[in-house]
Amino acid sequence: MRDKPPVNGNGHAFNEGANGSGSELTTVFPNVNGNQTYSNEGERQEPTSRYIARPNFGLIDFTLLDTLGTGTFGRVYLTKFKHTENYYAMKVLKKLEVVRLKQVEHINSEKLILSQVHHPFIDDRNLYMLLEYVIGGELFSHLRKAGRFTTDMTRFYAAEIVLAIEYLHSKDIIYRDLKPENLLLDCRGHVKITDFGFAKRIEDRTWTLCGTPEYLAPEIIQSKGHGKPVDWWALGILIFEMLAGYPPFFDDNPFGIYEKILAGKIQFPTHFDPNAKDLIKRLLTSDRTKRLGNLRGGSEDVRKHKWFRGVDWQGLYERRVQAPIVPPYQHPGDTSNFEKYPEPSDEENNVSSPGILPGVDPYRHLFLNF
Repeated sequence: MRDKPPVNGNGHAFNEGANGSGSELTTVFPNVNGNQTYSNEGERQEPTSRYIARPNFGLIDFTLLDTLGTGTFGRVYLTKFKHTENYYAMKVLKKLEVVRLKQVEHINSEKLILSQVHHPFIDDRNLYMLLEYVIGGELFSHLRKAGRFTTDMTRFYAAEIVLAIEYLHSKDIIYRDLKPENLLLDCRGHVKITDFGFAKRIEDRTWTLCGTPEYLAPEIIQSKGHGKPVDWWALGILIFEMLAGYPPFFDDNPFGIYEKILAGKIQFPTHFDPNAKDLIKRLLTSDRTKRLGNLRGGSEDVRKHKWFRGVDWQGLYERRVQAPIVPPYQHPGDTSNFEKYPEPSDEENNVSSPGILPGVDPYRHLFLNF
């Protein structure tokens, strides 16, 4: 292993000026379900309207608490909104690193895709995205703890992800980074997809090489141009990894992984049932024109596969099906389901580009949509 429908959730939109005053836009709280919301405890709540106007907010209105995750560009923090005591996840990205690693387009694309359900804002050093806090932690952590999932557990999570992929593809969005680390469990154990940094709205194909090596489809590696079929390939990899505890193609070197993906030889553990093998083979078809999910029947072909027989798709969509893992938690701000990370030092927080004066933002023009 590597070191609403299910993509829904309540988001918050506001834009903060470089001085932190938060004076540019009025905040709106979108109800993305259209007819219902859920509290931190998972209780269903009736909304008063689809969009509710709120005063402007800035960083001063939030308390940063524990680190939930770290990455190349920054961190995700648990944060508490001081006025309501509600908890959120705040993604903080260092603009210097985003620019240095040539990820400006990906970050702007992520913001664009999440803009109606999540909220990005900005200051002279960092980019921020305020997200729903999903209390159950990463599916990766639960998988690592279990070693591998049972067939029934895997089928539950895979089916919810099918619904998520269907939804994104209906909006002409490809996700491109499906893996256990990017799947969170909510308070009732249902899947939420996170990290849309590689997601992109497309009408046909795109040619950017991006994603996690073990999950890359052959057409991405070969720079042939890729589209929605890459998400169905990744689903096949994910189902294999949940059932086996490891991905089907792995190597110490990324190029070794690519060679194995292109060779296309899958060695199934003996405990895999025939229907699981058949589904995975059909999803991991190198020729995307013959890949399950990309045929004439579309996602319906995936739903109707024998391995998914008995799945209550409507019940899953409405979150009426009991999840196999219900994450334990003591209070709405409980972080016990997440890994522990050392908090950043003051020196790390204050690092800036050499030769750039405090309060001066040379990258503002690159993030005008924030």
